[in-house]
This record gives sequence, structure tokens and C-alpha cells, in this order.
Amino acid sequence: MRTFLLYIWLITTILPTFSQWGTIAYYKLNKEYITRVLCQNRDKPQLHCNGKCYLAKKLKEQQQKQDQQTGERVESIPMLQLFASALAHFEFVPVQLPQATQRIFPYRLATYQAPFSILVPPPCA
Repeated sequence: MRTFLLYIWLITTILPTFSQWGTIAYYKLNKEYITRVLCQNRDKPQLHCNGKCYLAKKLKEQQQKQDQQTGERVESIPMLQLFASALAHFEFVPVQLPQATQRIFPYRLATYQAPFSILVPPPCA
């Protein structure tokens, strides 16, 4: 049941993305009919429109419809308004930190000095 609902949600989310591809596929499949009947420039064959005007008009309508739906969705999203009342008085109070004491470390750490006589540059050829 969960996978079924997931597939339904996925299809409804992704389907509007592919709607323009569907319009283009419809144009490709019915290009001759669109050129003969639906093209606005069918009486001007020198333009070589071949129904591209119809395709552009449909894609523009689809884009406007999608923009309108997106705008309606954004407007219908409930907004949670958070607010804070004005503070009558606010003051920074200095904090007294305890005095740091010096720690005495009685142990002497061993140091190591690398012998630099080992480090010899490579011979030049």
C-alpha cells in the first residue's frame, strides 16, 4: 500500500514536468494535420512555418497555465506568523569570571634535536 501511494505521489509530482514533452510529441506525430488545418500561416508557404506557430502558441498557453497554478499554490500556503512583543527594558549585566591561577608544571620535558648532518642535498648532475 505504501509503495502504491509513493508511486501515485511520484507520478503526480513529475507529470507536470513532462506535459511540454507531451505537447511536442503530439506536434511531431500530427505535423501534417497541424500544418494543413491548424497552422496560422498556412496561406503563406514562403514562411516555412509548418505548424511551429501552433506549437509555440500551445507551449505558451501551457506555460501560462502552469505559472498560474503555481501562483495559486503559493498564495494558498498557510503562513505561520511568529512575533515577539517589544521588551520594556533590556540591560547587559557584566559577569565576574573567577581569577585564573597560574599552574606550576614541575616536570621537565625532554627535547629532541634532529641531526642536520644527515640531511644532505642530492648531487647535481
